[in-house]
Amino acid sequence: MKSKRIRLGVNLDHIAFIKKSRDTLYPSLADAVKVTEEAGADLITIHLREDRRHIQDLDAIEVRECAKTLNFEMAHTDEMIKFATELRPDFCCIVPEKREEKTTEGGLNLKSLNSSELDLFKNNIEKLKAADIKTSLFIDPDIESVKLSKKLGAEIIELHTGDYANKFNSIDEFDALESLIASSNYAHSIGLLVNAGHGLNCENIAQICEIPHIHELNIGHAIISQAVFTGLNDAIEKIISIMNNCD
Repeated sequence: MKSKRIRLGVNLDHIAFIKKSRDTLYPSLADAVKVTEEAGADLITIHLREDRRHIQDLDAIEVRECAKTLNFEMAHTDEMIKFATELRPDFCCIVPEKREEKTTEGGLNLKSLNSSELDLFKNNIEKLKAADIKTSLFIDPDIESVKLSKKLGAEIIELHTGDYANKFNSIDEFDALESLIASSNYAHSIGLLVNAGHGLNCENIAQICEIPHIHELNIGHAIISQAVFTGLNDAIEKIISIMNNCD
């Protein structure tokens, strides 16, 4: 069994999606935060998208007021950098966004950025740091992206586990897992904290928990889906139990 417990961040976007679908005042995100923290989660994660499809600005403010530890996911835009520095979450995870996507489809394509775009990225990470916000970059598991994350001044990376999740229980699962392992090992060797997330659930997280140096997992859709049947508290406790018992 791992000597260091892996932290769990619970993404509440899908609770906000239910609220937004009818523009109601319920379900209460403040209540969701309370239940999530009491169930043992280490932090709350929310993603304020540019299209505001689930979390709204006022939702983010409400969650910040009641969450003990907040991880704020956002696109790399001037609007979001400004919002984040005013919101003051504990962590910001910069993610790619496409308006037509159902969910985040991959990591940031840092390798495609030119020198001026990289400089802007670095300057914005410095702005977040000046506001006492630790920045993570959501990247695909490849060494070059890890190197660029360090160069840009990020303190943390979050490895996109979507490819692994899609290939789980197939002949290609091992290769996807190996990419995550190599990226985690390299990131640790250059002083980065390593988080992971996307597409993780009760069936596929055990192998992720066994990857060396994984510090935190962020899980949302699977937990909220299970909560429909067993309640939010039990859904979170089940995930935590699996995470704590991975050998």
